[in-house]
Amino acid sequence: MNTPLKIDFNRPAPVGREMEYVAEAIRGGHHSGDGPFTKKVAALLEAELGAPRVLLTTSCTHALEMMALLLDIQPGDEVVIPSFTFVSTVNAFVLRGARPVFADIRPDTLNLDESRLEPLLTPRTKAIVPVHYAGVGCEMDALLETANRRGVRVVEDNAHGLFGKYKGRYLGTFGALASQSFHETKNFSCGEGGALIINDPALVERAEILREKGTNRSRFFRGQVDKYTWVDIGSSYLPSDILAAYLYGQLEQREKIQSHRKRLWEFYHAALQDWAQAHEVQLPYVPAHVEQAYHMFYLLLPTLDLRQRLIAHLRERGIYSVFHYLPLHLSDMGRRFGGREGDCPVTERVSDQLLRLPFHNILTQEEQERVVEAILEFDF
Repeated sequence: MNTPLKIDFNRPAPVGREMEYVAEAIRGGHHSGDGPFTKKVAALLEAELGAPRVLLTTSCTHALEMMALLLDIQPGDEVVIPSFTFVSTVNAFVLRGARPVFADIRPDTLNLDESRLEPLLTPRTKAIVPVHYAGVGCEMDALLETANRRGVRVVEDNAHGLFGKYKGRYLGTFGALASQSFHETKNFSCGEGGALIINDPALVERAEILREKGTNRSRFFRGQVDKYTWVDIGSSYLPSDILAAYLYGQLEQREKIQSHRKRLWEFYHAALQDWAQAHEVQLPYVPAHVEQAYHMFYLLLPTLDLRQRLIAHLRERGIYSVFHYLPLHLSDMGRRFGGREGDCPVTERVSDQLLRLPFHNILTQEEQERVVEAILEFDF
């Protein structure tokens, strides 16, 4: 019997002029940060999002770390973060001495549950970090109302959500700051990369300094000072212009990429709806007032055993699916900060149930049909 061709969970690939732009960047001789392509990417994102300033970074993790620095996070401060997120979201603040306060998620969108936010806030709370899971916007009106009333800053982890919208407004433009990811698993990629979106103009100048190892080098290159020097703490958060060239090629094709991912998402949703209903499987939920970013498609199986068996069933057929986050509050580090079983019951349940299906920019309809066929053959 012929072994079926493998269907990868993720497969990064150029979709436009990426290779041409990389070659141009190499020939141009500016290979380090803040070269011509870095500036093109920043200008594109600023224009599209309407953000005062966008700074490319080496990763979303580094953008988050810059957030913590810009908020002047100090030991003893508290930061409210969903337990259902990637470790970078919390590490950025813990590195500055903050205590994470883990919040549970909504059972429908898997986003931070705004109805359970208020009791988590104390006089020590410095920030709330909503994560737009799967590129579906959190309930930002309610989150911002609570935060503003309590005098707490909101900063967004928008790793999944570039070009998604909440009530017509782009995700990543609600908080004082937001982070983006251009990791190879994201809609738009340069292998490893990120960006810091700065929505509070008062933070722009210091953000430039932090990103340039604590120097005022950006002001020097704009002719605002006659020499640059060390003026603040900071680190090297600039990506190579060669990476920015690849990313610019991806972002140039943003409409093509998003249109393709929308077709993928809608195909899965339509093809699996009856099966999911018959077997009590939850499909992704997108509120009517949200325009999702089409970052992923997932299933919530009724039990951990079923989830694991379906992963194995698909793997036997050459189809690679994965689970996602483990609850941060139950990790070794999370327990050091007081995390206990039962603190975030929705997170604990969803973590055992969630399965992500193959979803990437060059996934074909034939491959999707194979995935769906294999799922429909699964023996509950």
